[in-house]
Amino acid sequence: MNLTVFDNFPKTRQELPPEFMAIYESHYKKNRQGETKATSLSMKMERWLHAKVAGDVQTEAGSSLSTLEIGAGMLNQLPFEPSVVNYDIVEPFKELYHGSDYLSRVRRVYANINEVPAGMRYDRITSIAPFEHILNLPEVVAKAVTLLEKSGSLRVSIPNEGTILWKLGTLVTGYEFKRLYGLNYQVLMKYEHVNTADEIEAVLKYFFHSAATSVFGINKKLAFYRFINCTGPDFDKAVEYLERLPGRKKGA
Repeated sequence: MNLTVFDNFPKTRQELPPEFMAIYESHYKKNRQGETKATSLSMKMERWLHAKVAGDVQTEAGSSLSTLEIGAGMLNQLPFEPSVVNYDIVEPFKELYHGSDYLSRVRRVYANINEVPAGMRYDRITSIAPFEHILNLPEVVAKAVTLLEKSGSLRVSIPNEGTILWKLGTLVTGYEFKRLYGLNYQVLMKYEHVNTADEIEAVLKYFFHSAATSVFGINKKLAFYRFINCTGPDFDKAVEYLERLPGRKKGA
């Protein structure tokens, strides 16, 4: 079993300085709600992320596909998938989806993907921009593989973190952040985005026989976002990886 791709996992995250923690929650909500010029523009661009993930459920047949969304946040993927019925989510922060008009469409809510019963099987698992934040990403992806039908897919949209165009894009947001708070936005980005787009893609390719990538831009090096459609889940690789984790019992 070649584990080279996982040498840097699990990642660690250093604590934010106190001045960042003081504005963290309020800034996060402003960012997700697009309350500033930069975040409003970002949200418009992020429609590409949502639309690409929803591309497989735009037909009548798509409405019957059972779905698990990892990192559902404020449930802002659901407007892009109005016909999907059997929709479960993984989201640790209740505050994000509490009071949402879309919560009535969610069948089950899990705080962690390991809470999903082992016997559950989904036609599709989706994720729209949390994979860059996840410290133990290979474990999460491996667990997702074990929850997929053999013909199922993992559909992932991510920022193109680690590339020059993404870096330049954050300078615009960084200017606004500096003006609002007097703080360096790159400190926050380093705290938030622990995984690069290339790292995420490498993990996905390990656990799936096919990982087809498309970009919002020219190519992988000159793009703002990536969408990766993973098919052919390798159940054996996933189980083998999970069994090697500390504290895991063989066959658990």
